[in-house]
Amino acid sequence: MSGHSKWSSIKHKKGKLDAKRGQLFTKLARDVTMAARGGGDPEMNASLRLAITKAKDANMPNANIERAIQRGAGGGEADNLEEVTYEGYGPGGTAVIVDVVTDNRNRTVAELRLAFSRGGGNLAENGAVAWQFEAQGIITVDTTSQDSDEVQLVAIEAEALDVDVAADGSSVEIYTEPGNTESVREAIVAAGFEVENADLAKVPQNTVELDEKAATATLNLLEKLDDLDDVSKVHSNADFPEAVLEAAAG
Repeated sequence: MSGHSKWSSIKHKKGKLDAKRGQLFTKLARDVTMAARGGGDPEMNASLRLAITKAKDANMPNANIERAIQRGAGGGEADNLEEVTYEGYGPGGTAVIVDVVTDNRNRTVAELRLAFSRGGGNLAENGAVAWQFEAQGIITVDTTSQDSDEVQLVAIEAEALDVDVAADGSSVEIYTEPGNTESVREAIVAAGFEVENADLAKVPQNTVELDEKAATATLNLLEKLDDLDDVSKVHSNADFPEAVLEAAAG
């Protein structure tokens, strides 16, 4: 499992217990709303099903999810929202991509520029780093008490692109075409396995190994960016030392 994906997994686990649960629900609701623009029926909209699954995994109330779907499918205030992607550089020359949902680009850019500056990086022009990433779905399965070999077989049969097993066998990371993420997740669940997380991401084609100092600084930057209200997802090509990740998980 790549270093950045491990950070994403840690963040996902902490999010369920985070004191900022209200902010997490706001972001998840916005993702549901944006997905619902493609149709309010989850059975006909795989992106919406995935967004709803994420929201439910975070224990978001069903009433909140339904309101978010109605906002997206019904237009109105949701018409003011737009999805925008920004690019930048972090400590150690790492590439960073930030996906946002905003109703005010000027506010968002100002907040991002400040976060990058304080985090030892800088905002870049469009296209500066995006070429280093590929859009894919990532499904994480905790195999501490599940059979990693069986999970791999199910994933491959469900037409996953690739499968990455952690060195200690404690988790399996499954990569999919963006449009197949939900169908692969459903196949894994139907086979009796519990999925820890499933999401769409921009996966780096190559990673940058960082020393402990640069890794700590990069983690701090990614956390600052992720904490911004308008930010939906943060991606990077950083490869973190295990010691830094363990400290972040603590």
